[in-house]
Order: sequence, then structure tokens, then C-alpha cells
Amino acid sequence: MTSERRLSEHLARWLGAWPPASGLDIVGEPGRTRPGWDGRLHPVLGVAGPEGGVLSVPPEHAGPVSRRYAADGDLAVVGPQVPAMVGYPQRGWFTAVYRWTLRPASLPEAGEWVPADDPHVPAWLRPFGGDVLVARDPETGAHLAGVGIKRHDAYGHELAVVTAPQAQGRGLARGLVAQAARRVLDEGAVPTYMHAPDNLASAAVAVAAGFPDGGWTSFGLTEETP
Repeated sequence: MTSERRLSEHLARWLGAWPPASGLDIVGEPGRTRPGWDGRLHPVLGVAGPEGGVLSVPPEHAGPVSRRYAADGDLAVVGPQVPAMVGYPQRGWFTAVYRWTLRPASLPEAGEWVPADDPHVPAWLRPFGGDVLVARDPETGAHLAGVGIKRHDAYGHELAVVTAPQAQGRGLARGLVAQAARRVLDEGAVPTYMHAPDNLASAAVAVAAGFPDGGWTSFGLTEETP
């Protein structure tokens, strides 16, 4: 299976349909009512590329959301109304830049893979499970940066990176993201990366690591408060 096909398989499994048949297909997907990679519900998810997008909602809400979108035709207007429409009025609506790559940057390896339950792994990395990628200070062993992998399905793995304040500006994040992306590809999946449109630092990391901005976006409900 080609890498491009793997991306399509991922989006079809994650959202319930892909490729889109129109500017925005609204689909009812049972997966929206089941826990995701982190054990929490993600009741609304969407991705759009240059040729259209898919908005995935619980099956019982597909009809009402479709009718509301048909009446307005503007996701920027309808999106913020969706949380209340699907029974989550306390949550907000997000839009993010969605990136993926088949050719990560050839940067030197910046970290080492360790089990997420290693006692030295920072708390924020533990929920990812499996192996996580960490960079430590060679003298003190202090954690400097890390990458966790959201294993949505067998074909699409989303990367998340955080750098400690004292280690920012060293290029660690871009090196770690590129290193993690190469491993994801080697394992037969496609690495993806999301960030807020106004997060210029995260955008710079993505570009340097080999994740171009291809005009793709993602959208859905904001995270549930623990």
C-alpha cells in the first residue's frame, strides 16, 4: 500500500468516510461515541483538504447538523453551533492547521525512545502509551523535550511535541518531530501534525521537520476538561 493510500485509509477509518464527495460531507460515524486514543470521547472531528472535507459526528446527530450546514453553507458560522447541537454545550469549537508528510526532514536524531511508563518520563507523555521520544540533558539527565504519538489507527499517527522553556530555541523540537515521523513511516503509518493557526512557533517546527502546509485544516470540539 502506498503512503498516499495509507493517509486515505486513516482518514476513512478516523472520520468514517474519505475522500469527500463535496465541499464538506457530514457523516454519522459510530466511532464518535467510543473512546479515542486517550480513552476519552472525541464526538466531533473533521478534516478538509484542497478538494473538500469530512465532518464526522455521532450518527444520531448527522441529520440535524447536515440540515443546519445546508441552510448556511459556512462552517465558520455553523461550527461554533455544533457543540450544543451534539449535546456538549460546555465545549468549544476549534480549527487547526492539519499537516502530514511522506518525506520528513533528514535531521540528526535528537532523542531516544523509551516506554511511556518509564518513571523518568514526564507526566504529560505517559498517556500516549507505547514508546515516547525524549531528549534529556546529557549532564543532568533533565528532560528537555519530548514527542508522544496519538495512535488513531493502524494508518495514521499524530505527533505531539513539547519543549521545556529552558531548552527552547535549540532546534530540539524539529529534530524530535522529524525523527518520530521517520519511525511512523517505517512502521507503515503516515505521520500527521496539528497546530493552532496562530501558533507560529509550532508552524516553524512543522516546516523544519518536513511537514509542509498543503492547505489542509482540521476542526471539531475542544478537549474535554478532565
